[in-house]
Amino acid sequence: MEFLVTMTTHVPGGTPDGAVDEIRAREAAHSRMLAAEGRLLRLWRPPLAPGEWRTLGLFAADDAEALETVLAAMPLRVWRTDEVTALAPHSNDPNPPVRGGAGAPEFFTEFTLPAQEAPEESFEKAVAGEAVRTRELAGQGHLVRLWALPQQPGVSRALGLWRAEDAAELQTILDALPLAPWLTVRTTPLTRHPNDPATASTTA
Repeated sequence: MEFLVTMTTHVPGGTPDGAVDEIRAREAAHSRMLAAEGRLLRLWRPPLAPGEWRTLGLFAADDAEALETVLAAMPLRVWRTDEVTALAPHSNDPNPPVRGGAGAPEFFTEFTLPAQEAPEESFEKAVAGEAVRTRELAGQGHLVRLWALPQQPGVSRALGLWRAEDAAELQTILDALPLAPWLTVRTTPLTRHPNDPATASTTA
């Protein structure tokens, strides 16, 4: 299973800078170990307010209990709270992702699609067209991954990982999706984390 973990760190007031540097160094080493074991897949930084310390991590584990064991052993956990979202396979997920465009900016998109009690023909055509279009976008290096999110009453949700030159290019891509008239989309720009395993693999 794959999980998205939002990790928020709050360093206690008065903590010496040396102590912070020491635990960050141990966290970096531990992250490299988890990546080598295939447990830590990616790390990003979302937009942050001044003084905020928050990281998004993509982890692989057998189940939620096994993931908690991994998270609890990370050095920064002493100052950190974790919010875990289970990610389920999506039928349009281009996994394994097509290589290429690794240096392009990345974005998360959260898609919300209202349930259709009596789908019209136009909606059914859009669903079929969406599958074709996502394969095309994956082949172009724009769509990296696509997961199903935990469902909520009356809607289905999905999380996409994208690459684009900038937010404007991504918006153009999203606006042209066949299901765009029915979708609500929330986009989060991402910055590569220094400990991101993908960065390490491309620079090794």
